[in-house]
Amino acid sequence: MRGTGLSRVPYLLVRHELRLWKSLWLWTARRTHGAAATGAVFGYTRGQGAMMSGLVFVCVVESVMMSVLLRDSPTAHLVVLVLDVYTLVIVVGLHAASVVRPHVLDAGAGTLRLRRALHADLRIPLDRIASVRRELRTTHEPADGVLDLAVQSQTSVTVDLARPVVHVSPFGRRREVRTVRCHADDPGALVRAVEQAREGYAVP
Repeated sequence: MRGTGLSRVPYLLVRHELRLWKSLWLWTARRTHGAAATGAVFGYTRGQGAMMSGLVFVCVVESVMMSVLLRDSPTAHLVVLVLDVYTLVIVVGLHAASVVRPHVLDAGAGTLRLRRALHADLRIPLDRIASVRRELRTTHEPADGVLDLAVQSQTSVTVDLARPVVHVSPFGRRREVRTVRCHADDPGALVRAVEQAREGYAVP
């Protein structure tokens, strides 16, 4: 038993770190995480690459500047360099996690899997979906029973559930959600695919 509360934090941090490195490996290998043979994948990273490239550029410039400023302090320079490299790995790793962990619709298994990098991974049985629609939102106020998986502060698909599902946060917090908003590069294609997959499932 892994324990509860604060005692689980080290375990969860290590798990997050391992998933980050696994995402980098999958990205370089051009593989997708959790894509079933009978499933269809829907990405949500279009337009994110430019922002990530900008962050990487800023990290590199900052690292060079600190190297110049600390050239007379080898120990401090080494410490800062390690931190800069680690920050760069995190930035690239989070983008990689978004690329290799797309939304997955597995009609064979009857599930819709909505994700956002390493931060969210929610499996929704198709028979619990009451409706799915395109809905562009750029603002998201916290609300009970609502899970927002925004990308660059926007969502483009809204899924309303007939019965709630349990979402577990990266740090183990559990809560029931009845509405899920996510982003997709092609929201129309995702909505159409979910509607077609639901035809074989009865919603109570």
